[in-house]
Amino acid sequence: MTYDLIVLGSGPAGMAAAIAARGRNKSVLVIGNHWQDSPLARAERVDNYLGLPGYTGAEMLETFYRHALDMGTEFVIGKAISLMAWNGFMVTVGSQVYEGKTLILAPGVVRQAKYPGEEEYLGRGVSYCATCDGMLYRGKPVVVVGRSSDAPHEANYLKSLGCQVTYVSPQPPVGLDGDIPYVKAGKLTIKGEQTVTGLEADGALIPCNGVFVLRQTVAPTDLLPTLETEAGYIKVDRRMATNLEGVFAAGDCTGLPLQVSKAVGEGHVAALSACEYLDQKPEQ
Repeated sequence: MTYDLIVLGSGPAGMAAAIAARGRNKSVLVIGNHWQDSPLARAERVDNYLGLPGYTGAEMLETFYRHALDMGTEFVIGKAISLMAWNGFMVTVGSQVYEGKTLILAPGVVRQAKYPGEEEYLGRGVSYCATCDGMLYRGKPVVVVGRSSDAPHEANYLKSLGCQVTYVSPQPPVGLDGDIPYVKAGKLTIKGEQTVTGLEADGALIPCNGVFVLRQTVAPTDLLPTLETEAGYIKVDRRMATNLEGVFAAGDCTGLPLQVSKAVGEGHVAALSACEYLDQKPEQ
């Protein structure tokens, strides 16, 4: 199935975009983490959102989610690890590929500095997806850099394929197979020549052929390298359109103020602009 809109992000902006697009009878797929994982879900009280004073962040997000679900929005829990723009958009989540005619970026603020060597060796030993690339390293030593809640599960999966796995993270992992060595470290550098040869963890070298950097989210500019940004935020116009055709953005990823009401409003505008774009686009 090809969706009219694919929304990356399940926060207020993403769910507002889904609701607005469903109101225009467009098919919508939202790809993102569980709404319970949103930073907003930890807010004890939100008093500045019109009509819902005193809600906790979790209550507000659940209300948004139920509304979007009741409107017919489809959800996929996971992170987009690759994106290809060709006659629309193809988004990879785990081993599944989803197709959409337009794309709305609503991932919130993705604050993640790259490790030294990460960008240089991406595709030459550095990977963001155990499911996609694990078989390439069967029988070989790999390191999993665990920066997400599902990273231990991914490390276990790599071990089941026959990879020789070492797990590295600042905090002890939950759910990691007891046979997988764990190294506590925070300062990391990826080493290599033509391809990856090792990971330096707090000064100690771990020889390996592959490094799986598993974060909670992948930055939009990693998915779309030509996406234009300004001061670290996605650059948009009044229609919430980016510099890329068929790509819109909304919410905290577009800049200050980082407020729920702003995110919801931008999500609504982005969806209406995407719907207008679809209605004016000739059928292929």
